[in-house]
Amino acid sequence: MSKILVTGAFGQIGTELTPTLQKKYGKDNVVASGHKDLPKDFEGIIEQADVNDFDKLKNLIGKYQITDIYHMASLLSVGGEQNPDLAWKVNMMGLKNVLDLAREFKTRVFWPSSIAAFGPTSPKENTPQSTILEPTTMYGVTKVGGELLCQYYFLKWGIDIRSVRYPGIVTWKTPPSQGTSEYSVAMFYEGLKNGKYECFLSENTRIPMMYINDAVKATIMIMDADEKEIKIRTSYNLSAMSFSAKELENEIKKQIPLVVTYKPDERQKIADSWPNSLDDTEARSDWGWKPDFELSQLVDVIIKNLKIKFNTK
Repeated sequence: MSKILVTGAFGQIGTELTPTLQKKYGKDNVVASGHKDLPKDFEGIIEQADVNDFDKLKNLIGKYQITDIYHMASLLSVGGEQNPDLAWKVNMMGLKNVLDLAREFKTRVFWPSSIAAFGPTSPKENTPQSTILEPTTMYGVTKVGGELLCQYYFLKWGIDIRSVRYPGIVTWKTPPSQGTSEYSVAMFYEGLKNGKYECFLSENTRIPMMYINDAVKATIMIMDADEKEIKIRTSYNLSAMSFSAKELENEIKKQIPLVVTYKPDERQKIADSWPNSLDDTEARSDWGWKPDFELSQLVDVIIKNLKIKFNTK
């Protein structure tokens, strides 16, 4: 029987990953942990834990006899630039705590990397699985460091650690947060609330993106795969679609009135350092990855659900 611990269970991806895991394994077998602002209406096992509190994590793993850790807690790109020291502490030291405990308790680990692991010297189009990784943000630095640390723990101690490089994630359940790709979520929110949006990226900025359901699907798929199918122990490229800010605007305009102005700020430099598109051949061939959503489907489902959420027609 799998016993699951999800750190960062109430972040952008954790918010949708956690109930999916509950449905798959049962609510009594999934422990959702968060650092602060825990939801009062959560149905299931909930624990407050800082990923840098080694003893607290150790107590949770022992208490619930955890077999699998989905380590989703992270400080994202914009927050990382505002507080590099905190980004290093949360993203690297927190990961090392989880890996050391996985070694002690012999648990499996899922840990998310990101397209932020790439940098301006990486190929922009169809960025290959193995290529130059020279990120220029602290978030990216922690993702490259995390990938190498995960591979090291696998090679040194045989810890079963699995990872994907998430593209930008588009969702409707959680409001836009401090991520560079979050302009996409903000465009939906502001479009439906106010009919206008000032985008902090230029209209031609194109980065790999993915609907949240596909991100959750990929996470479950790689953890369900037979161990012999996992041939990459740094992190797999993961792709669904790529679109520019202008292309997203045009697609949204097919359904709701929207005026977008473009005023790039410091986040533009971050986006410019990322790929335009990814080659995820290895994920598709090794463990059968295939996305379900393309741009028009993404726009349809998000607008439909946000209209319900905002009680608008």
